[in-house]
Amino acid sequence: MDIDTFVARSLGQWKSQRSAHHLAFAHFEEIRSMIKIEGLEKSDPAVVALCESQGVNPGKIAAPFKMSWEGETDWNEDDVLKGQTILVPVPSLEGTNSGQLLRDQGYAETIPAAGEYVIHPDQTFVLTTRYDRAAAEEKIWFASDNLRFRVSLIKTSDGKGVTTASLSSEVRLSPKKKEE
Repeated sequence: MDIDTFVARSLGQWKSQRSAHHLAFAHFEEIRSMIKIEGLEKSDPAVVALCESQGVNPGKIAAPFKMSWEGETDWNEDDVLKGQTILVPVPSLEGTNSGQLLRDQGYAETIPAAGEYVIHPDQTFVLTTRYDRAAAEEKIWFASDNLRFRVSLIKTSDGKGVTTASLSSEVRLSPKKKEE
């Protein structure tokens, strides 16, 4: 699987159930959310702006997309978790399964970020992003066309300690129809 295929398989609206262990607080959290993943044109002004801000030639990108989410947590039931981010894959070489993933908002810190991705032979997408105060590692794989799993770790900035670990199961709401 290459990055274009991974993004194409991810498009759609997903219902997510996430269990998170915040080790620093000895707290277990349950998060339910809706995630929408939409493809973007390479010429989209937000995509071009993100590329320019990261010093990346927009001609070298693949399959940009926008991810938005809205959900609730049992940690603070009055909070509504919502947001969106633009993501732009930049393959290392055409046809390879590794490269950079640019984000206009990071996962562990809400600042622009560039992570390194690899798609392993077992079709697991692994993204590692280093921030000033933390590091994030995320693994995503598909159990079927309409079911995917995501494991996320937030680590200390040196990458040696884990502060948060989570597991998500995500079910596509509008299943893709099999081609006849």
